Amino acid sequence: MRLTRRAILKTGAAALAVPPLTGLGAGTAALAQSEPPRVWKHGLSLFGDVKYPEGFKHFDYVNPDAPKTGVVRLMAIGTFDNFNPVVGGVKGVLAAQVELISDTLFAAALDEVAVGYGLLAEAVSFPPDFSSVTYRLRANAKWHDGVPVTVDDVLFSYNAYKTNHPFYSAYYRHVVKAEKTGEREVTFTFDGPGNRELPQIVGDLTIQPKHWWEGTDKSGKKRDISATTLEPPLGAGAYRIKDFSPGRSIVYERVPDYWGKDINVNIGRDNFSEIRYDYFRDPTVAIEAFKADQFDWRTENSALMWATAYDFPALKEGRAIKEEFPINSSGGMQAYVFNTRRQKFADPRLRRAFNFALNFEDLNKQFFFGQYKRVSSYFENLELASSGLPQGEELAILETVRDKVPPEVFTMPYSNPVNSSPDEVRANLREATRLLREAGFEIRNQKLVNAKTGEPLTIEVLIDQPNWERIVLPYKSWVERLGIQMTLRRVDDAQYEQRLRNWDYDMIVWTWGQGLSPGNEQRDYWTSQSADTAGSRNFAGIKNPAIDTLVDRIIFAKSRAELVATTKALDRVLLWNHYVVPQWSYGKQRTVRWDRFGRPATLPKYNAASFPTVWWWDAAKASKVGSRS
Repeated sequence: MRLTRRAILKTGAAALAVPPLTGLGAGTAALAQSEPPRVWKHGLSLFGDVKYPEGFKHFDYVNPDAPKTGVVRLMAIGTFDNFNPVVGGVKGVLAAQVELISDTLFAAALDEVAVGYGLLAEAVSFPPDFSSVTYRLRANAKWHDGVPVTVDDVLFSYNAYKTNHPFYSAYYRHVVKAEKTGEREVTFTFDGPGNRELPQIVGDLTIQPKHWWEGTDKSGKKRDISATTLEPPLGAGAYRIKDFSPGRSIVYERVPDYWGKDINVNIGRDNFSEIRYDYFRDPTVAIEAFKADQFDWRTENSALMWATAYDFPALKEGRAIKEEFPINSSGGMQAYVFNTRRQKFADPRLRRAFNFALNFEDLNKQFFFGQYKRVSSYFENLELASSGLPQGEELAILETVRDKVPPEVFTMPYSNPVNSSPDEVRANLREATRLLREAGFEIRNQKLVNAKTGEPLTIEVLIDQPNWERIVLPYKSWVERLGIQMTLRRVDDAQYEQRLRNWDYDMIVWTWGQGLSPGNEQRDYWTSQSADTAGSRNFAGIKNPAIDTLVDRIIFAKSRAELVATTKALDRVLLWNHYVVPQWSYGKQRTVRWDRFGRPATLPKYNAASFPTVWWWDAAKASKVGSRS
């Protein structure tokens, strides 16, 4: 849902009272003098101080002397038909890593939590109450055509994303005004004080070239930032599109005169002369292509493939390497998700019964080679995950919503059913049957029906990936033991996206990713408002006043301790409402690569392998591996 133009104009009326920075008349000079001078900062942290001082040379996790050469070949699954990130995910399929051609205002530090330093902007300023933020652009920042990056580009980009993409409409909903407040200064005003994350949200804005998007293409047709395009866009980043074949491949080349190549946040990164992505329709075909040395690096997400698919000569000879990297910065909930907008899923006892039917232990043994663990938190793999019973500040926070949450939140640690033995399987099915009976269902003619209406309980699981079929089918057989009729529906990507936007499904498989510092995105995931907002990620249809309250408290947290405690409280409330059937997770990034690359002695803590960002072409290693096929 778009933030209405009316709302923008309404809040923008207040801007008329803000005096300009130059050309002050006698009446406004005194007002301007009464305002405190801006305090400019080179770094921005959600809480506390930044690690790197002003004027630092480079990040600790890079090699500043890394060679700038070589071609790295990567892969992607599927296809693409769009280079325009403004509508990516809404219209068309965005090309892999097209953001390489662009820059943001600030760049994230990969060894700190929620910290950024100047990229397109050299400095940031904000008042103590976080009611606004001002970024000052670098004087030397320019587009690949040599035109300077200006405040007008920033304003154009902000409006384009907010207008054309439902995610960013929600993401920037608290920004009520964006305006030029100096020759190189742009100020964003928020709808209230205390939202500490908003300066960082604005700093992550990818800047688009206004003059290019408002111009015409080679055929004389006016460009449209609200539409997909396969015309390579103008960028200001380290790379530009060199060549592409629609849906099949795309090649990025490093820009030799990139304006930002020597600034501290870029030293030691962007080391490859070219980055190439080749597309495959089938993951199995992609694996065979990797083993044939058709590309250099693969991240493997399948436990089956990781266990069985990479026993090939180059690995035994040491020319290829399998390696796992710890994932320290991300986690979340992967699950079967109920669409609670549908009345048949209204009762949490029914939803909980589906969890008792899932035999994770059997799945893990039969399909995952014992590699996975059961997800038991919406913030799995992070310090934000709840455990045990609530205590201290977390308990005090929960007390404020006690009358709106399940009593188990206070009395029972959340845990998933365990099916390690036949006796446990039978006991869990009995418990599922009991819960279904309490929810108003009974067995008639071997089918579970609503006791009042006689309507059979049916459920359709909507998927868009073929690899999910073998995982869902066993679950289907277990659910059917309870008399529930479950079907599996696989659709293409376009239809899948359309059905999700229209809430047209019973159940989907989804993963809500979470970072180390949850904030405004939680509104998009869980709140009552987002439940009715097309394009939101509240796929469960959650409308819960306690959750709304806790999300607001997360967003306005004044300390890291308060943020962590409130997030754990939110986690408990989400879990005990049984909106999903949790699936499984793996806390490492599985990778396999041809041994042609070097890397820093210490990789960034919060970006797993960080390939190819801080890696480089190692000519000596490459010569030992042999020529590419």
